[in-house]
Amino acid sequence: MTSNEVSVCEVGPRDGLQMASAIMPTDVKLRWLRRLGAAGVREIEVGSFVPPKLVPQMADTEEIVRAASQWMPEGLYVLAPNLKGAQRAHAAGAHAVIVPVSVSERHSQANTRKGTFEQVDEVRAIVEWTRAQTRRMRVDAGCATAFGCSMEGAIPLARVVDVASGLAQAGVDGIALADTVGYGNPAQVRECVRAVRAAVGPTLTKLHLHDTMGLGLANALAGLDEGIREFDASMAGLGGCPFAPGASGNIVTEDLVFMLESMGLRTGIDLEALMEARAFLREAFSSEPLRGSVALAGVPKTYRRAA
Repeated sequence: MTSNEVSVCEVGPRDGLQMASAIMPTDVKLRWLRRLGAAGVREIEVGSFVPPKLVPQMADTEEIVRAASQWMPEGLYVLAPNLKGAQRAHAAGAHAVIVPVSVSERHSQANTRKGTFEQVDEVRAIVEWTRAQTRRMRVDAGCATAFGCSMEGAIPLARVVDVASGLAQAGVDGIALADTVGYGNPAQVRECVRAVRAAVGPTLTKLHLHDTMGLGLANALAGLDEGIREFDASMAGLGGCPFAPGASGNIVTEDLVFMLESMGLRTGIDLEALMEARAFLREAFSSEPLRGSVALAGVPKTYRRAA
């Protein structure tokens, strides 16, 4: 990937739908995924292997992965909080798993029923098991609550660095810093990216940002300034965390793509086609509120996709 290219991973089918009041039918999910792919979205987090009784919206993840793997040659991500989930992901045909590791001890216990560094050990077990398999599957780790926690408040930068360092030593392919509850600000993002990169080098690859305080795109821009070229985002800003009180939706995919392409950065995503996928989502899943400035104002006549 060149410095002019930015990868946008659509996490709405997982992070977005896990907080939805209704359950999207499997066939509708698959039709949505195809529309996202047709718009040029090459990385999609399609679900999570978690107990259905805890997150019933994700009960069909295995079926989704098996179906989507037939037409997605790469970029098929799922969330897996433990080795069992990663094994199920691999068996279903996922190309990559993202394993959540909360920097906040209290959030870690609520989210995975393990302490932070117990979860780092779980990641190590996942990496070791995955590397022993014939088929390659990428293992990424997300440092949740890296910029603040609704349970613990401020998170010391040194702790973020320690957790990220532990994950790098565990052998993960990539690390994402996650603003799980959306409390971060641009100065904090810059400081944290610099400190973690100094500790783990290029293993730090991505930012996962929420827009609780309205600073999501500003934080993305700060990450860009620090050399981050991979971002998670959710169509229409759907999302949140069921185990983090106060967490609101992710940064809006459509708005992020508009900003990046307007700046001359190539995402490979066709904004007009992306808006068509959003229109499908609005019609097919009308129970959920949809956010986004591009959708509200329309794509301006001045917009030009990056060459």
